[in-house]
Amino acid sequence: MTQTNNRFFDEIGRLMNDAAGAAQGVKREFDTVMRTQAEKFLRDMDLVKREEFEAVKDMARLAREENEALKSRIAALEARLGGTTSGS
Repeated sequence: MTQTNNRFFDEIGRLMNDAAGAAQGVKREFDTVMRTQAEKFLRDMDLVKREEFEAVKDMARLAREENEALKSRIAALEARLGGTTSGS
């Protein structure tokens, strides 16, 4: 009778082991599908990468600085000319 019980428990153990393996496979497949769908969603949203955003942000900062410097130069030139042009 003990041999029958051992075989029964062995079979139950194998069944549980197989079920755990199948669950792992399903989880991996689910993760893969979700990752693929998320990447597709983000691609379709036409988002920019952080590096590209930072580069454009730096370009805008430099353009603003240059614009301020040019405004100062124009104001100085207008002052030297007597302020004959109308400003904003």
